[in-house]
Amino acid sequence: MTTITAVKSPEKAAASGSGFDAVVLVGHAPATVDVPALQSHLLAAAAADARFQHVVGLIAAAGVAGGRLIVAPTGHLFRDHDDVRRYAEAAAKGMRRARDAGATKVLLLVEAPPSGEVYQLAARVAALGAAGALWQPLEAREALGEKAVEPVQKIGVGVIGGTFTDADAAWVEATEAGLRLTRDLCGTDPERMAPPKFAAYVQQALADLPVKITVQKDVKKLRQDYPLLMAVARASLGVARHRPCVVRLEYTPKGKIEHTLLFAGKGVTYDTGGADLKTDGHMAGMSRDKGGAAAVAGLFLTAARLKRKGVRLIAELGVVRNSIGSEAYVSDEIVTSHAGCRVRIGNTDAEGRLVLADLLSHLRLDGCKEDEPRLVSVATLTGHAGRAVGPYNIALDNGPARALGVAASLMEHGDRCGDPFEVSRLRREDFDFVQPKSKADDVLSCNNAPSSATPRGHQFPMAFLCLASGLDKHGTDSAVPLPFTHIDIGGSGCEDGDWQHGRPTGRPLVAMLTALFGDAE
Repeated sequence: MTTITAVKSPEKAAASGSGFDAVVLVGHAPATVDVPALQSHLLAAAAADARFQHVVGLIAAAGVAGGRLIVAPTGHLFRDHDDVRRYAEAAAKGMRRARDAGATKVLLLVEAPPSGEVYQLAARVAALGAAGALWQPLEAREALGEKAVEPVQKIGVGVIGGTFTDADAAWVEATEAGLRLTRDLCGTDPERMAPPKFAAYVQQALADLPVKITVQKDVKKLRQDYPLLMAVARASLGVARHRPCVVRLEYTPKGKIEHTLLFAGKGVTYDTGGADLKTDGHMAGMSRDKGGAAAVAGLFLTAARLKRKGVRLIAELGVVRNSIGSEAYVSDEIVTSHAGCRVRIGNTDAEGRLVLADLLSHLRLDGCKEDEPRLVSVATLTGHAGRAVGPYNIALDNGPARALGVAASLMEHGDRCGDPFEVSRLRREDFDFVQPKSKADDVLSCNNAPSSATPRGHQFPMAFLCLASGLDKHGTDSAVPLPFTHIDIGGSGCEDGDWQHGRPTGRPLVAMLTALFGDAE
């Protein structure tokens, strides 16, 4: 992994002899940047090229560190619809250009951003964009060697006309480490990251951190405690390397605990659709259906590395393969959840909500014992999420969470850190949609149409989660209200919505970190 350091003097670091072998300049008006080593080159390039302030370009520049100056313009920043992601995008393009030019120790200079809250975290966002752009898939690193595919060893970061501190650098490095773990877990092929190997990779990544890890893989115990999850896993049991597990993570910092965050993460390592088989090419990319569990694991790594205080973290990751075979569960089955709710299966391709429901039921019991608990589920749950809001995370609150403004806080902080959210609402129609049609069952898991073709296709699954997990009995009208927020990353988990070939984004780790831990400062 590339190290991140803070540069105290951008002017000195940009000049020859500083130890860097390329300079990447990110800004909205690069020709106006007042850095002696860069100035004459920037003015000459601006005079010679009308596209200078619009596209990434490399200048062979005498007197500049490494003789390479890469200009990465952000483009527009001042319109109502512009946002801080422009810094991440520009830095990513510039860093890749520097890498391809042969640089291994790159200076990232960020032109001081416009004042105001929108760009308050611009330097951190740019640094994350630059570091994240260098990530290569785990399969490539293991086959070809990490140094061969990720040659950049160091990124120095400085802000021209501003500051980038050692604390900023430490935050970026720890956050990128969590994002890296998230991308590895989410983006790696379904055999390399089959359930037992997924669990082992999490254990390895968190081994030196104060995180307690328990892996439950006993089939008898899982059947007893996670009956819905085990229905999904039933066809996988005949193949030892595909057998399910539940990974439980606990992080308890020293000192006073102000509140406890409890996470359920969907970790479907491969989703064939089950008996309701995905056809017409829609199965490709379904190894990324573990992005929710991956993001939760990455969040634990970052929080533990940063030694975040005041917040206790508990998570359960349901790691399972939705296989097809003679033992596969089928629509019309009725399975009783851990919470005692009789679930009629409506579509076996709606497996993620079954996994989450049992996890949430266990976390519900944990939450009842904790001070100021907040439950969060994270999942690549529906295709409707991408259809409804494109490349954005979606957050939905139950009543107690809405009273605390959890989803609204995720949206606010997500805008500032370049990990944006849309807020949806849970409505009475969502509960009506999953009501039973007879006394044989208590709730319907799903209709038999794709979520993307179903009205409120990303909202009604949360109603199911509330009912199947028992959280419906912990609303604002209950004796023990439990705030619960559901996050759907079905549209944001992979770049460009390309689930087979797109890079895993690592979302919504950064927004959760900044909103739930107050890490925006």
